[in-house]
Amino acid sequence: MPVYHVVLFRLKQGVTPAQLANWTKISQAMVGQIPGLRSLKTNPPLPISVPRAKGFDMGLVAVLDKKEDVAVYATHPAHLEVHKLREELCEDTLAYDLEFEE
Repeated sequence: MPVYHVVLFRLKQGVTPAQLANWTKISQAMVGQIPGLRSLKTNPPLPISVPRAKGFDMGLVAVLDKKEDVAVYATHPAHLEVHKLREELCEDTLAYDLEFEE
C-alpha cells in the first residue's frame, strides 16, 4: 500500500523566493534517486486554508511505494541534503505519514 508522507513547514523570516525555488528543485530531484519514492510535490497552502494553517506556509506530499520505504527515504543521502537545507530555511516542521489502499 502506498504511503503519503505529508510535511508542513513554517519558514524563517527572510527566506527568499529563490531559496524556496532551489529547495523545491533539489527536493523534487529526489524522485528517481531514492528507492520507493514515487513522487514529491511542494506548494504553499491555498488561500482558503491560510487562516487554519497555524503559520505553516509551505507543504510537501511525497508518495512512497510501501511503509518500509519511509525509513529508506529518511536515511538516504539525497534526503539528508534536503533535510540540511530545511534546517536553514524553516523554524518548524510537522510530518505525518499515512497509508492508503490503492
